[in-house]
Amino acid sequence: MSLGTLEEEDLAEYFRLQYGERLLQLLQKFPSIEEQSESPSIRLLEKKKEAQILHRVMEEKKETFKRKMESLNQRWEDLAVKEAQLKAHMQKFEQFIQDNDQKRIRALKKANKERELKQLRVQELAKAKQEIVALRLKHQRLSSKLQAYSIFNKYLEKVVENSEFEEIQEVIARYKTLVSMNHDLMQSVQDGQEKIEHAKARLAHYMKEKGDEILQLNNQLAQLQMRYDRAHSNVIVWESRWAHIQNTAAKKTLLLGTIKMATLNLFQMVSKQLKDSPSVSLEDTHKQLDVSMVVGYL
Repeated sequence: MSLGTLEEEDLAEYFRLQYGERLLQLLQKFPSIEEQSESPSIRLLEKKKEAQILHRVMEEKKETFKRKMESLNQRWEDLAVKEAQLKAHMQKFEQFIQDNDQKRIRALKKANKERELKQLRVQELAKAKQEIVALRLKHQRLSSKLQAYSIFNKYLEKVVENSEFEEIQEVIARYKTLVSMNHDLMQSVQDGQEKIEHAKARLAHYMKEKGDEILQLNNQLAQLQMRYDRAHSNVIVWESRWAHIQNTAAKKTLLLGTIKMATLNLFQMVSKQLKDSPSVSLEDTHKQLDVSMVVGYL
């Protein structure tokens, strides 16, 4: 809270703290009541005079303090204005610094880009110089070859003079035609040789496959022969067993017929003894036997 906004009580308290001791010292300079010999009216006038003096002093001090407070408030206001101005200047300065940093960054980027572009140009120039040197060397080699091949040009000129050709280009065209025909013939021979080799390979592969098939068929034939021999041996064994089974079955059939006849005879004999003969089929041997056994138990 600023000093300019103090209330009256605060102001009085301030004067009491600042000037209380000094007033006490002034009062101590005056003699005490016991030491005074003047009349009460005189002492009252003196006290009023002292009070007036003290009041003037207090008013002067108060006015001085008020002026100081106004001056202090004005200084505070000036300081606030200067602080706002300083903040504005600081903001402008910071903006200026940021702008300068951005400009510096853009300048650095531009410088780096120009440096890279310059290096690229230097590299391209060096490459171009190397290409020029290579082209010069190639030109020298071609010139040397041209000089070396000049004897063939003279030879072709003599050929044209002593043949049906009219120009050197005709001789060269004829030579290219013969070379092309020779290349075609060689290619045909190579293609034919490749076809022959391919046919030989196919034939060898076919012979191998058929040989494997023949060997496999021979193995199968041998296995089938072995199976036939085993089957033939088994037929003889099973024929013997079948004859034995037939003989055994005939004996068991005869025995079964005998048992059935005996059971039937027994059942007929038992039935004659019973008053109420049960009705049993002649073919139901088991029931006939059961009835006979029951009657036998009775």
